[in-house]
Amino acid sequence: MKMSKGRIGRRLLGLAVAGVALAASGTAFAELGQPSPWEYRLQPSASPVMDNITSFHNALLIIITVITLFVLGLLITVMVKFNAKANPVPSRTTHNTLVEVAWTLIPVLILVGISVKSFQLLFLELDIPKADVTIKATGNQWNWTYTYPDDKIEYTSIMLTEEDRAKLSSPPPRLLGVDHAIVVPVNKVVRVETTGADVIHSFTVPAFGIKIDAIPGRLNETWFTATKTGIYYGQCSELCGRDHAFMPIVVKVVNDQDYDDWKKCVQSGKDDCIDVPQGNKAKQSS
Repeated sequence: MKMSKGRIGRRLLGLAVAGVALAASGTAFAELGQPSPWEYRLQPSASPVMDNITSFHNALLIIITVITLFVLGLLITVMVKFNAKANPVPSRTTHNTLVEVAWTLIPVLILVGISVKSFQLLFLELDIPKADVTIKATGNQWNWTYTYPDDKIEYTSIMLTEEDRAKLSSPPPRLLGVDHAIVVPVNKVVRVETTGADVIHSFTVPAFGIKIDAIPGRLNETWFTATKTGIYYGQCSELCGRDHAFMPIVVKVVNDQDYDDWKKCVQSGKDDCIDVPQGNKAKQSS
């Protein structure tokens, strides 16, 4: 059965419109704090640092798109206007001062503009404000140990097995759930100190815009301020060995009252604190 050119054109137009609509609504697929199917953008931001990373990324995308289209246009112009058929007698021009100054000066100005925004972002990431909460994250083969030195709290966070995950009423994403999450208060400065107990790991939570290596014998630090309550997922982003893919990071952001209740619960040795998934009774270490 043959299809008329008109119908083919309408179908192609419909597909094009659908594609544009899908691209425009890409954030509709995005879920806060975790990866989403068909996600092609950065995860939705939940911290001032990630806000700036997203803004810088979007600005760079615009700049590189404009440059690419401009260069493509030049190449097409050269191929069409200056090929042997259209221009059988080639020009013998060897220099053009204006063009040479322009193609030197304009890229320099673009790079200077990018570098200014880049340095501002670096300073924001590296200049750690006065912390309200300090957490030490120690990478092990293959899990994380979290210490709250100011509150005398320490516990190890281990990925949930598929059996434990299936028992929960609201299962976390596959390979991202843990038996004990990091708990932090919303809108407070959290300083994260990282180190490794054996090999190099990397502490990464995309929604907060943090990614820092955990190196044995060395203490690195970063920070974030979570602006929205919820559960945020990350993973070790360093190839640290056999079970590298099985040491997720989970951060629960709660209000101040819930955070204080959690600290008291953990310090009293109870096993039903809010960092433990509903239905899981793994014992809190101390």
